[in-house]
Amino acid sequence: MAKTVEELVQIAAAGGGFTIDAKSYSTEELISIAAAASTRGSRINILNASEKTTRDLISIAAAGGGCVIFEL
Repeated sequence: MAKTVEELVQIAAAGGGFTIDAKSYSTEELISIAAAASTRGSRINILNASEKTTRDLISIAAAGGGCVIFEL
């Protein structure tokens, strides 16, 4: 069963890392997840990042504070 964005935010904020697909989430949702990950240093891998614009990826990366890895 797929997790909601709110559940992913909670998991990341608790210190859990995971891999997600950029095709399945809006930029705003990815920013929220990345920001939650940055509070505990959780590693978030984002697949199919080439689906997002460079500006979007910069915003997600900034929110993640070094906790996000993009797979293009």
